[in-house]
Amino acid sequence: MDTNKNTIIETLLNGECVTLECKRAKSEVPKSVWETYSAFANTIGGMILLGIEENRKETDIQKRFQIKGVDDAQKIVNDFWNTINSDKVNENILSSNDVDTVEINGVQIVCIHVPQADWRIKPIYLNGNVYKGTYRRNHEGDYHCTERQVRAMIRDSFEDGNDGMLLEHYDMNDIDIDTLHRYRTLFQFRNDGHVWNEVDDKTFLKNLGGYIIDRATGKEGLTMAGLMMFGKGLSVQERFANFRMDYLDFCNLIGDERYSDRLTYDGRWENNLYQFFSRVLPKVTADLPRPFRMEGIQRVDDTPQHKAVREAFTNAIIHSDLLMDAGILRVEKHDDRLCFRNPGLLKLPIEMIYEGGNSKARNPKIQNMLRMIGYGENVGSGFPTILSAWKDAHWGEPELKNKIEVDEVELVLPIPARGGNDRVNDKINDRINDRINDKINDRIMATYTIIRLNPGIKRKDISNISGKSLPTIDRHIDVLTEDGLIEYRGSRKTGGYYVK
Repeated sequence: MDTNKNTIIETLLNGECVTLECKRAKSEVPKSVWETYSAFANTIGGMILLGIEENRKETDIQKRFQIKGVDDAQKIVNDFWNTINSDKVNENILSSNDVDTVEINGVQIVCIHVPQADWRIKPIYLNGNVYKGTYRRNHEGDYHCTERQVRAMIRDSFEDGNDGMLLEHYDMNDIDIDTLHRYRTLFQFRNDGHVWNEVDDKTFLKNLGGYIIDRATGKEGLTMAGLMMFGKGLSVQERFANFRMDYLDFCNLIGDERYSDRLTYDGRWENNLYQFFSRVLPKVTADLPRPFRMEGIQRVDDTPQHKAVREAFTNAIIHSDLLMDAGILRVEKHDDRLCFRNPGLLKLPIEMIYEGGNSKARNPKIQNMLRMIGYGENVGSGFPTILSAWKDAHWGEPELKNKIEVDEVELVLPIPARGGNDRVNDKINDRINDRINDKINDRIMATYTIIRLNPGIKRKDISNISGKSLPTIDRHIDVLTEDGLIEYRGSRKTGGYYVK
């Protein structure tokens, strides 16, 4: 790393933070350096400056840091390398370019740049004890990791992810068949002629990675992916008691209303990932602007922004740490933004995610299940796709936050705030007038969304995907047809419904 006098002075003017640690060192390497090395490596990296004293009580940033220098910079550098290559730490992740000496005001400063460790070798720990020697970084400095945090880093180091693990004593009796059949209906629609469409449910799950047989032990059962995606709500809650899914709509609130719509586990739906995804996705995309655009003689109703939101939702699911204590997969809809939160920190440095081309899901089996029905198809390009869609629409800059203090990732997508008259009309027409009508309209819009995403779909398939009865779907179709939003094309046998 090319570090010079100006770089150090500029860094000090910004103050000690999550990526900077200053230590007074005269003739030897301070013992606390190794805790900081572990903390930086296990968080997002940072710089250690030896020979600079910090007065934490000083509020004037110009006076807070005093450049004292070290007595013998070369000796300290040699001692540092000798120790880091010993059994003091489990991994030396530094190269020769990561340690520099810089002269400032006639004294020598030792600069140590610690990169974020690769997810495959985390945690970086001290003294051969992974549970007692692992540290992470926050704004207050280095702190000792809890056993829960260490276990999370160990889980993340598994090359094949976690969701393919066998869950003993969980079998096909724990699968919600209605959910699985809704998925299979959409799978068949997206993959017409696929050989998996002809097999039974258990074989289908095996092919997807939702059910496995351990050849070594002969044990068989659902995988984490199989149970989480298609399981009965009670079975999911029993096995993953600390994991929750939550959707909150904060739009058009009146008075002391806390939210206008919510989907959480209340016993009225099967608490699995596929039902959460299929129920919430139409809600978060329903109000996105749809500018008029034609391709030839056909209107194109699916915008890049709609695709980006689907990508964001998919990413939140496939990167969730399903085993984290008190983990919440949460989607929020506000008047001016959408928020997607998932438990677990980013596995890759945030700059790599912005660049694209790299992706490592925590839940690769679930990722494949969603990809097979058309979601999250572009591996490693998801976030650049979102950035591009928002830039094209001039909707502001999406913000990806690695919230270290709560072990959570949040993606915030700004959306155009509607004008005052629109909001008043929304409140009058959609909220005050009749709440029941709101719910009916949401359901009809969900049917419309299914047709938009699946041109040519038949009413029976709409019923299977939505979980609504055929008479209910027929009523929705009648309203949408009368309003001129959809139409039936083709013969009675081969035709289907399209957005008009």
